[in-house]
Amino acid sequence: MTQEVNTTGWNAIEAEVTKLYGEQEPKHYGTAIPYMLGGQDPLDGLSAYKAELPFPHWHIITFGFSELYEKESENPEYSGYGFELTFRVARSKDEEEPPAWALNLLQNMGRYVFNSGNVFASGDYLDANGPICLGADTQLTALAFIPDPQLATLHTPNGRVEFLQMVGITEDELEAMKTWNTRSLLEAGKTELPGYITDLSRSSILQVPAVQESVQVGIERDGSSTGFLFVDQLAWEPGKNGLFSKKPAVLTLGAKQAGTIGMLLRGRLLKGKDLSLMCNDLNVTLEPASTTGIEIEEHSVHLKLDEAVVNELIHKLLPKEGEIHLSSYKQLKLQIVKTYIKDQEGNVVSTIG
Repeated sequence: MTQEVNTTGWNAIEAEVTKLYGEQEPKHYGTAIPYMLGGQDPLDGLSAYKAELPFPHWHIITFGFSELYEKESENPEYSGYGFELTFRVARSKDEEEPPAWALNLLQNMGRYVFNSGNVFASGDYLDANGPICLGADTQLTALAFIPDPQLATLHTPNGRVEFLQMVGITEDELEAMKTWNTRSLLEAGKTELPGYITDLSRSSILQVPAVQESVQVGIERDGSSTGFLFVDQLAWEPGKNGLFSKKPAVLTLGAKQAGTIGMLLRGRLLKGKDLSLMCNDLNVTLEPASTTGIEIEEHSVHLKLDEAVVNELIHKLLPKEGEIHLSSYKQLKLQIVKTYIKDQEGNVVSTIG
């Protein structure tokens, strides 16, 4: 006698999607060998539905970030990681199968989450450091995450599951999200991005003057919602203030991050908000202050910066290799080093700085 498999979580997802697509039979892509048994794909399955509005597209839904079967995690509030991803991809008239790159990308998101433990939430963004469809001639090089507008949050016996829609975005849209915020930027461009459907052939919404203007107004008004920035290249060397030698403290940053941090200072510190930079076991927090100074703890550095120093950094922090000396605070020096962008195989594809 075979034991019946409990598919409570899976059934809850299918029931919610059925409200949207009725009896439509999706294209379903299951995983032959489970990830825990050495399989290549971490997600148990992907279902792709044909949607027609606001224009023809595939609506792809993941199965596997949440607990599809028995409850295994100890957190009763969330089912697994607490979300499933959805992805809306433009569909041509005679297309009968969803594009393989989109399915692969979703499995890659699974590998990222399962291997790192980092989870996605509404408002997050992720730099792909290259085309989201490998080898494609597309300007879409990053992803943003927002609640799927048509699928409601589930409350299953295994816990809560939110449907997060992935949206392909351009490099300048990503920078604008960092200096303002994800939801506001996508809201400003919703006419240009109907349904937030990912279309590899589109250009940046910031090329539209009305969108560019509303983004600039929003950044000036609201500042940035980015309080934490994970950076690959970050190092700290304390200064020396001896009797015979004075040596400034040195903050080392990668060129790719330097330009972003320069922009974020305007939307964070000049708005009275902190900005934390994190890398492995080091945390450097930039804080607005009336007087500039440095406080050091075991794994963290607090740079308290007055307005003069912040303004000087805004103008000098550029994606360019070199040293930055501050006339407004001589006890701190910044070292900007080259950033090497690598593809999924680890090959350097471009250099910044």
